[in-house]
Amino acid sequence: MVVGSSGHRARGRTRERKGPRDPDEALIRAVYAEHGRALLAFTTRLLGDRAAAEDVVQEVLVRAWQHSDVLTNGRGSVRSWLLTVARNLVTDRVRAQRARPAEVEEDAAPPVATGDHADRVVDALTVLPALERLSPDHRDVLAEVYFRGRTLPEAAEVLGVPPGTVKSRSYYALRALRSALGPTVEGVPG
Repeated sequence: MVVGSSGHRARGRTRERKGPRDPDEALIRAVYAEHGRALLAFTTRLLGDRAAAEDVVQEVLVRAWQHSDVLTNGRGSVRSWLLTVARNLVTDRVRAQRARPAEVEEDAAPPVATGDHADRVVDALTVLPALERLSPDHRDVLAEVYFRGRTLPEAAEVLGVPPGTVKSRSYYALRALRSALGPTVEGVPG
């Protein structure tokens, strides 16, 4: 609770600042009120990025606060001084960006590793003899479902058998293929 000068408690209220703390703050507020929109438009046009332009305008106002004597000495236009400072800051920012290497997004996905042609040849040389050891029915089911990418009902229609038969034949064909391949298949139990 805040106790006021009259001795009464102020419930949940804090004392708000009525005005600027010093004359320089009042000057910068007045400069921003008069020239802020023009500065933002100017820097946005130069940079093409509103967020970066807002950063530059903020820095211009900090510089104006640090050199408040320039704003009050009566020599030259305040707006031209502000725009010159803004242009110099934009130039510095662009030069700094050119000096740095290009930024890369952190979310960039790593390149996908593609298999070598030799891997496919070895796989074909390994799988083809194992496929030849399967029965023609099992071989036909695997060809329709895995090599031609058909669904079970589509494969059943092409082969002229019920979908349940295609499902069971594919199960037993894969089981026979795994055992025919033996320990050469990594990560697949035989």
